[in-house]
Amino acid sequence: MSESVLGGAELKSKIRKIAFANRKAQENKKELSQTIMATFMAQEEYKSASTVMFYVDVRAEVRTRHDLPSALASGKKVVVPWCNDEGELELYHLESMDELEIGMYKILEPKQELRRLPHKQVSVKELDVIMVPGVGFDSKGGRTGMGKGYYDKCLQHARPDASLTAVCFDCQMFDEIPVQEHDIFMDKVITETTVHNGVGRTA
Repeated sequence: MSESVLGGAELKSKIRKIAFANRKAQENKKELSQTIMATFMAQEEYKSASTVMFYVDVRAEVRTRHDLPSALASGKKVVVPWCNDEGELELYHLESMDELEIGMYKILEPKQELRRLPHKQVSVKELDVIMVPGVGFDSKGGRTGMGKGYYDKCLQHARPDASLTAVCFDCQMFDEIPVQEHDIFMDKVITETTVHNGVGRTA
């Protein structure tokens, strides 16, 4: 491994620690999340989408679960991810909040008995808008996640025209996130104050 890659990985780790601390210390998460989610759902990409993937928040992330009911009522096909035993994201067609339960990593996920039903499984190719969580971002759409690559692996297979939209607090924004070949840039990063237009997958 080259020194530049090692240096980038070390810097990414530092950014991740700072972002975790910033996010944990962020006040008024509920109110800020409401603003962020309202902006997300006001985007033209979202309004015109037929199939949208939401992540379901855990710990100090932007609260998304409170907006799932209105998304479900909108007539859109709502999809949520869950993590299988191989460390891969699988996608689930959510039709009711009652279909969710606490799963791996204390994340709200589809109930075990529903996950493998054929009509509930969704291909990433079906997604028009993909809401992407993360720990730290920059204004170009650079992202660092938990470091396990779950989303990177999934997003590699998204349609080129699917909108990759991250939501985060301002305190999670950095001047620049060091990236590696497998990293994918977001099309948009939405915070409580700004919609950053990223470079997307042209980077």
